[in-house]
Amino acid sequence: MADGPIYAGLDIGTTKITAVVAEPEASGEGIRILGFGCAPSDGLKRGVVVNLERTVRSIQHAVQEAERTSGRSVKSVSAGIAGDHIRGINSRGVIAVSRKDSEIRPVDVARVIEAAKAVAIPADREILHVLPQQYVVDDQDGIRDPTGMSGVRLEAEVHIITGAASACRNVLRAAERAGLQVDELVLEPLASASAVLRPDEKDLGVALLDIGGGTTDIAVFYEGSVRHTAVIGLGGANVTNDLAIGLRTPVERAELLKLASGCALTSMVRPDETVRVPSVGGRPDRDISRHMLAMMIEPRVEEIFAHANKEIRKHHMAADLLGGGVVLTGGASLLPGMTELAEQVFDMPVRRGAPVGFTGMEDTITDPRYATGVGLAMHAYHNDGGRRVADGNWMGRIGVGIRRWIEELV
Repeated sequence: MADGPIYAGLDIGTTKITAVVAEPEASGEGIRILGFGCAPSDGLKRGVVVNLERTVRSIQHAVQEAERTSGRSVKSVSAGIAGDHIRGINSRGVIAVSRKDSEIRPVDVARVIEAAKAVAIPADREILHVLPQQYVVDDQDGIRDPTGMSGVRLEAEVHIITGAASACRNVLRAAERAGLQVDELVLEPLASASAVLRPDEKDLGVALLDIGGGTTDIAVFYEGSVRHTAVIGLGGANVTNDLAIGLRTPVERAELLKLASGCALTSMVRPDETVRVPSVGGRPDRDISRHMLAMMIEPRVEEIFAHANKEIRKHHMAADLLGGGVVLTGGASLLPGMTELAEQVFDMPVRRGAPVGFTGMEDTITDPRYATGVGLAMHAYHNDGGRRVADGNWMGRIGVGIRRWIEELV
């Protein structure tokens, strides 16, 4: 399928940029990963572009590696966006079904979603997603898809996600300067959820924490739909900075030390274990106990979890409503002791989540670090391949427009 459609996801993170290239399975169900590329990212801070040129170079390096490993040329992508400028609100819209036979058609669903979107959004913010939670037909609630039902009154409850317009434009500009067309900006925890969460978890209730380098992204699902989203401006880089300051060692060495010997829960470390800490300014290296290293890491990780717990519970999502517990993903979730500490803070079952539901390169990419990149490729596939093919299939785009026009005429 060398000339068939492909789907590309671009995870623009604080510490790394990942590009994932996939194609549809021969069966037409799901995707097959063809290749991926990673590049260090030093042009972002807490998920927001602060140096455009460096971000552009990192995107180019990641995409070039993805093209080399996949043997395909990437022209357009679904790009991820995060940052503590992200806000999520719940809204409701109501319309009357005017058709004589009272049958609800797709155009009615589109109208009620538009009505729900009619909320006051500041001029400096942009709507990224409008996610239906449930529909109500003539006071009958809990409906996931009202199409084909009969009723005279249709309501929709939706979750609206907005971002700072300037931050969104800078992500788009960075991708365009790198020679890519962005088909859609996707909130990163939603993309991660596509790759990591199982349908039964979303139905039962689950909180996803995508712990990256600069931010921790939260998405709460209940009864199959998004109930709350939030972004906390803390991540793995904050743990690294704490170690660099506390141990008086370079940030790069602190990161290596965290990855090699770090632990998020002090009680899991034996006091007699020691690690060697590089010094600065030509001073000799020194040994410290691994227990002390964990004592520096645990308070910061606990702070991240406490902020996340507050976000979840202030929207009335108590433990008894989240039967699926908490799922941790993202690169920082790989730190030993993360799930154990999270269980103490959230008082719920916690598991570490890696991307699933695809074929190809499973041994390499089934890793929490690549959850967002894989999820973005899945998102592109599930949201109509005709508009998302990375070779710019304009006929597919026309087809989508014609279908919508016909629906409105019926």
